[in-house]
Formats: sequence, structure tokens, C-alpha cells
Amino acid sequence: METTTLEIPNSIHGGLTGYIHCATLCTTDLEAYRHFYGEVMKMQIDGPVSQTKEEKTTQKTFWNIPEDVDYEVYHCYRATVPSLIQLRILHLKQNTPHIHNSYNSYEKGSFSLGFPTSDAKGMDKRLQSYNVGAMAPMQLGDIVRPDGKSGQYLETIYQGPDYLHCVGIERVNYPQLAPCDPEDGFGGPGYSAFVAGDSDAEITFYTEVLGQNIVFDSVWEAADDGALGVPDGTPFRFAGLYAEGAKQNHILFLDFKDGNMVDTGVQSCIPNQGLGMWSFLTSNIEEVVQRARNKGIQIKSDILPMTDYIMGTGKACLLETPNGFYVEIFELN
Repeated sequence: METTTLEIPNSIHGGLTGYIHCATLCTTDLEAYRHFYGEVMKMQIDGPVSQTKEEKTTQKTFWNIPEDVDYEVYHCYRATVPSLIQLRILHLKQNTPHIHNSYNSYEKGSFSLGFPTSDAKGMDKRLQSYNVGAMAPMQLGDIVRPDGKSGQYLETIYQGPDYLHCVGIERVNYPQLAPCDPEDGFGGPGYSAFVAGDSDAEITFYTEVLGQNIVFDSVWEAADDGALGVPDGTPFRFAGLYAEGAKQNHILFLDFKDGNMVDTGVQSCIPNQGLGMWSFLTSNIEEVVQRARNKGIQIKSDILPMTDYIMGTGKACLLETPNGFYVEIFELN
């Protein structure tokens, strides 16, 4: 299998696993992805990736994709900031179920990709010019910095393809949540979020199996006319997990506490349409698998030699989190 010519920085900074290296999305509507991520969000899309029949068979078996589902692989990225989350797009040749039925934030499963920017107003103007829908007008909010000083942020949640929320966010006079293009301020994907029915179990997986760190974890209340689109005052757990030494490509969890979360009946995993997998590099894949076994985590595919267009060459395994999400673990040679 060929591999990308983009030099993607190693995402491991001293921990067992690194930050989110790649997010995999499945769709039958490649043109919608080309338009939104390529044209509107100014990312580059390469592909389709050249694969032999044997390579495709190996990949499908490893990813637990049924034999009768075929696809082509595309690579979407921000070339000016190659450390950001890579997008692996599987362009399906036949329909599969959709993870989400709507932009309802109560729907469980994969929720969003975050696009930190140093020019939120400029980003918003651009997306409005393309008639991209937003969950609410841009909001100005307050944040408390780690040093105790207050700051502000500008945020809008846009409606991406396949009912994925795409968050444009700028931290005012404060370093952004992920690096941005110095020329135009565009950034991202710089983080990703998941709505978890059992957030305790999900967070335990990422901390005790993958070795990620909880940076913040508290119960918030939804704002009146907020972009989440849930009733004013709705309590929800909001937790952020970062890889050891990382300052970007982190994980967010939302867990609404009013009893109104919705199960669409479709698992948040590939090849269902939408965001169905995160991929992480590791310094010790055997340790990750042993931890997974000790915690009773489903191992969908045990450790195998693997070459992947985006991840590189090494060995990989596929895990299923307690809330049904797929996580690919990859150790480079």
C-alpha cells in the first residue's frame, strides 16, 4: 500500500498513547465532504488511495467491515499545520446506516470535530458566505485560565456533513486550543467530542487503558439560546482529556444529566456513516492490549502487522470502547 507524502509529526510526547492522530469518517456523499472540508474549510483532500485486492481484504477484516461493503479511502488534512487531526474518509460504494438522524445534541455517540481559529469572525463570515448552517449565532463567553485570570472565547457550532457538529472557536488574547495557519487563522481539526451515555466507563477506558489525562471535569449548565440546542439550564458533564505532554488534538466528553439523551440505535463505528473511529499512536501496543484485557474491553482485532496510508507502517489493533466507539491503536516500526 502506498503511504502519504505528508510529513505528519509523531503525536506521542512521553505517554503510553499520543493525542488523536486520525479520525475516520464514512460517507456515501464524497462531494459534500469535498465541499465542506475542502472548499469551505480550506483543507486538502487526496485520493483515492491505491490498494491491491489483498490489502483491501486485510484492511476490511482488521476494521471489522462486512465483506459486502466496499469503499475508497481519501486523506483530508490541513497541509500548513500537519500536526492537526488527520481525516481518513471512507467513500462508501453502498449505503450503510447513519450514526445520527439529526443535529440534535442529545443523540449519543460521536458528536463533533473542533476547528480552533485565531479569527473566528473571519471564519464565520466565510462559512456564512457558503450558506453553511449554524446551531446558533456566534457567542462570546468567559473562560477561567489555569493561572486564575479570566479570558473570553468566540464560538459557533456549524452543521457539517452527516450531522457532525463542527465547532469554530477562538480564545481571545490567549493561545488557541490547537495551532492555526499563521496566514489566515484557520485551524483544525484540533479536537473531537463524544456524547456518552456512560461517561464514567468511557473516561475510564481512555485514562486507564490508553493513559490519557483528565484536564478538566465538571458539570455545566446549558446557556439560554446556546449552540447545543438543549433547554436553558440543562446540566451536562463536560470533561476534557489530553495525552501526556500534549496541548492539542484532545478528547471532549458530554453527558447530559436530564434524562433526555437519545439512542439512534446505530453504533458509532465504521462503516456506519459519520465519525466512527479515532486512531492513536502508542509507544507500547502490547501494554495497551494487556490493559484492555484487564478491563474487559472488547478487542475487535488483535495485534497485527499493518501498513496504513496515514498511520504508517508498524503493528495495530482495534478496540471497542464501552459506549461502542472504535479506537485504532498503532505502534510504528
